Amino acid sequence: MRDGLPHLTAVERCEALTDQDIADLTEATNAAIIEGGGFGWLEPQGQGMLERHFRGVLAIPDRELFLARLDGRVVGSAQLVRPPRNNEAQGATAQLTHAYIAPYARGHGLARGLVRHAEEWARAAGFWVLNLDVRASQEAAIQIFEGLGYTRWGTHPAYARVRGQLVPGYYYYKVLDSARRRGSN
Repeated sequence: MRDGLPHLTAVERCEALTDQDIADLTEATNAAIIEGGGFGWLEPQGQGMLERHFRGVLAIPDRELFLARLDGRVVGSAQLVRPPRNNEAQGATAQLTHAYIAPYARGHGLARGLVRHAEEWARAAGFWVLNLDVRASQEAAIQIFEGLGYTRWGTHPAYARVRGQLVPGYYYYKVLDSARRRGSN
């Protein structure tokens, strides 16, 4: 509960987007971009660009889109990327990317819920490890990932360029619980 009123929260794997979902995603994505959040774009994008992006994500067989909702409205998303089929050596790993919650929707546990939902889906799909990377400037995201048990294994000193400045980035992984159990048998 925030601001004294109960809120309905949900996270889900997305199979189709409504026009309202696109409008909500545009607002949430741009709010996260403006705040410097985790999407990769540095400037807000128009609805047409974001609609093409998100509909494109749904069309790519090796990507899964997860949505976070607050009171029925989309306020964040994350993507899970499977390795290419010809990469058998890393076939048990997936990449968590573009995870964010709009600043106006934070404080409801949605970021953790979104990551956990993606982890559960990945585990059920047979993945043993999730990898992710994040700009060092995204302190809230770093706290969430580390709080959820992700292990930082490396730093890239010139990971991204933001406003003309090089920004470091951190690389993380998490061995999913069921993988630990299978590996110990």
